Amino acid sequence: MPYETNHIMIQKAKQRLAKLQEFIYRPIARLEVEAWVTKEPVPYAERMSGRHIRLQPGDKWGELWDCAWFHFQGTVPGTAAGQKVVLLIDINGELCLVDEAGTPRQGLTNVSSEFDYSLGRPGKRVVDVSTAARGGETINLWGDGGCNDLFGHYRSGTLKEADIAICHEEARQLAYDLEVLIELVEQLPDSSARKAQVLQSVYEAALQLSEINDETVRLAKAHVARELAKKGGDPVLTISAIGHAHIDLAWLWPIRETIRKGARTFATALRNMEKYPSYVFGASQPQLYQWMKEYYPQLYAEVKERIREGRWEAQGAMWVEPDTNISGGEALVRQILYGKRFFREEFGKDMKVLWLPDVFGYTGSLPQLLKKSGVDYMMTQKLSWSTYNTHPHHSFMWEGIDGTKVLTHLPPEDTYNSPAAPRSLTKIERDYLDRNVSEHALMLFGIGDGGGGPGEEHLERLEREVNLLGLPPVVQEPAIDFFKRLEQEASRFQTYRGELYLEKHQGTLTTQARNKWYNRKLEKALRELEFAASLQIALGASPAEYPSARLEKIWKEVLLYQFHDILPGSSITRVYDESLERYAKLLEEVQAMIAEAYGRIAGLSGADAGELVLFNSLPWDRQEWVELGGSWKYVQVPAMSWRKLTEAAVEPAASEHAFIAEDFRLENERLAVRFAENGSIVSLYDKAAGREAIQPGAEANVFTVYHDDGDAWDFPRDYRDTIAGTMTLESRRAYVSGPQAVVEQVYRFGESTLKQTIRLLQGDDVLRFETEADWRETGKMLRVAFPVAVVSDQVNCEIQFGVLKRATTRNNAIEFARDEICAHHYLDLSQPDYGVALLNDCKYGHSAEGNVLDLNLLRSPGYPDPQADRAEHRFTYALYPHAGDFIQAGVYRKGYELNVPIASAAAIPVPPQGGGTPRSSSLHGKPFLAIDHPNVMIEAVKKAEDSDHLIVRLYETAGAGADGELSFGPACRTIEEVNLLEEPMGLMAENTDRIRLQFTPFEIKSIRIQLAE
Repeated sequence: MPYETNHIMIQKAKQRLAKLQEFIYRPIARLEVEAWVTKEPVPYAERMSGRHIRLQPGDKWGELWDCAWFHFQGTVPGTAAGQKVVLLIDINGELCLVDEAGTPRQGLTNVSSEFDYSLGRPGKRVVDVSTAARGGETINLWGDGGCNDLFGHYRSGTLKEADIAICHEEARQLAYDLEVLIELVEQLPDSSARKAQVLQSVYEAALQLSEINDETVRLAKAHVARELAKKGGDPVLTISAIGHAHIDLAWLWPIRETIRKGARTFATALRNMEKYPSYVFGASQPQLYQWMKEYYPQLYAEVKERIREGRWEAQGAMWVEPDTNISGGEALVRQILYGKRFFREEFGKDMKVLWLPDVFGYTGSLPQLLKKSGVDYMMTQKLSWSTYNTHPHHSFMWEGIDGTKVLTHLPPEDTYNSPAAPRSLTKIERDYLDRNVSEHALMLFGIGDGGGGPGEEHLERLEREVNLLGLPPVVQEPAIDFFKRLEQEASRFQTYRGELYLEKHQGTLTTQARNKWYNRKLEKALRELEFAASLQIALGASPAEYPSARLEKIWKEVLLYQFHDILPGSSITRVYDESLERYAKLLEEVQAMIAEAYGRIAGLSGADAGELVLFNSLPWDRQEWVELGGSWKYVQVPAMSWRKLTEAAVEPAASEHAFIAEDFRLENERLAVRFAENGSIVSLYDKAAGREAIQPGAEANVFTVYHDDGDAWDFPRDYRDTIAGTMTLESRRAYVSGPQAVVEQVYRFGESTLKQTIRLLQGDDVLRFETEADWRETGKMLRVAFPVAVVSDQVNCEIQFGVLKRATTRNNAIEFARDEICAHHYLDLSQPDYGVALLNDCKYGHSAEGNVLDLNLLRSPGYPDPQADRAEHRFTYALYPHAGDFIQAGVYRKGYELNVPIASAAAIPVPPQGGGTPRSSSLHGKPFLAIDHPNVMIEAVKKAEDSDHLIVRLYETAGAGADGELSFGPACRTIEEVNLLEEPMGLMAENTDRIRLQFTPFEIKSIRIQLAE
């Protein structure tokens, strides 16, 4: 056909392929189908406890999130003798077939499930029965069904098909032959002789298939075999492929459904390993493995065997794949600690790769956390989602804020759901940004979120593509093998320094504000509890009394809720109904444990029963006002120590300055605040510095409401141009109560109200805004802004274990795209001589443009949770104007003080113990721990995981070197440095109570101590 066009020849081949695919399966008998329907999952032993129904194709069986145990029965007809027999099952939902003991055997997914069809069609409906049936075989199968698809959507809840069918195996093989070759033709350039020859071959095969039967299939398969047999030469790029099934632990479905998605996916992977000897599969997240261990122990045993064999790769170095913007620093340490421990204890594997394909940006603190945990590599692909700028590399050295580097790879296909088709391989070769210096790239293939990972289509394609002329060769292997080869090229890679900012999903820094409030409170409460329990040990309590097991269980649940579709706010309503209930119970439990621990310490310290004792877990002395039982006291509590209230209470320094609360004015010795008629602040005068902190002529603390038609992930970049209005002041009340000058203001917008208590304490240099909001808007965003009298091109943003400087200018596309930024305790704008910090106790979304510090308070998107944040909220933010820059002013300490209040507890009598004097007598009034450098923070004190030692975690806060002395109240037998996994790195001192530590900028150090007897 010398004059036939390529387009017509390709279309002819595709039409014949479609006809051939219809020929592969021929139903020969219906299965009898029964189901027992329940609202929630029930175990196999109770499978017949639900509402019983009999079903034919087209019959409805459930509503969204309904569950059902299905029973499929039938007999293979005698006419199928000698032929390959399969079952075709589609319940328009997700189904997990089980064996006689109820162990998952295979996952099936509805073919009509929503998916990105450019990556292939979803759906797994084929169940093997026999490669050569005898006829008369009995079919008796049970399956656990869910009335939802991959992404939680409802697909009518009807049975679609349940048939016994003949599989024409040679036709199935030919279909994959043609699919791969047709797509190869489409990927090759028109000038390629290879393209012309392959196209001619598939066209001629298509002509042979004008009538499809066993003979024409045989002839066509022989015709294209020679093209499939042609191999490539020496490769310039080799692609490492590993099967993958990214599973969100909650998202458009509740956590309980994730457990079943995991079982379906793991079972499917195991069955495919039996059919495809070269198949290598990987799965991440110890939490998911833990669920399999608890709910499906036999399935878990099979997984362990495949891991031992080396064909199943346990992936990732964290307990879950968490959000890394919002999660606290110590929480990220525990993600790695618990994650790596699980894989080591369960499988004997040391995880070297951080596996985070789908989180919404990556904190600049992460490289140091990885390297100090023995994690050498990182994999993600999410940066390909950025809106305005393309990340410049796929393989690079990522350098964190402290200078630590980690080898990082972004799969060049820009997906973790690769179809493993020829277009996948050519895209990788074409788009790999570092192909000039690298001969290796990674491909993750399969369908995630319960889609069972790779199906036969992925694996059949790969068998044909291993070394197919016209494509880069591909090898299935564990990701760790790929990274070890990539590491050999690392000296040629470029370095990228700072955070890996995703130019998308900035709404997740604010959405579902109540979860973020609980997350912050629990992170701080767990820090307090671990300090209190460690202090008990220092005072002579047995290490066995330390609540290790309970703490681990609580931590792991908190870490679960830090998953990248829970904490960021991008899940359905039910996820938040359930997590908020659990958060409340966890916080109550932790607070009760803190009160008990401190009560016992108070008793040990000699306080009378019921006497109030104050505790300071921060590593500097604190002098401040506290409210106890409705009464205010000015107290002094030493660093990381305690004092009886009667000893701590002192008279504040006398002052001749005014202490005023009026409708338009608040004033103390340090600050003078002036309000406008509308409630905004028009002046914040710093008396100590003798200067104004608010830009003259501007209004601060204005609650602006913007139109926001985004979803949970995103709000419009141009939101500033769509102002819906401002909250209107309805009432104001000013008063002085004890040491506080207060202005209370109540605002309204639409159906929403906001009450703010603006508080200035006697002698304090921080202006607090304690806020209660009843937010009832839809499609709106609430922000508050502070135009400050400071000029700087960079804003200082506290992140985990350090500070990140970001641009306040919008000089280029990168700065423009990074308008919404994440900060933890504070955002600070400083000149060399002066600055203003905006502190908060639970917020993360900020903006800093020019001289305006802006805080994103609340959003109300409609998807995927139509009720998101229409609720009552409470939060506190504060302004701290200061002389000098943020380092000289100790801004980080103000942030910690806002988030970690002085604790109090009533003494619990402790019976006397024989055998000597308790350490409490020698520690009374002295710090348990002290560090004498103002820029070093003691972030955590805890008992070691595997011994009775105590662990002390410190970090340098200013981005400068630090040389300080760490001293201990009790004497120490040994002091060692350890890594973040608490593994010893070397003995530092013996039989002493102090040691000198040298820190590089933002360095994290972990010290392990053994207390002297």
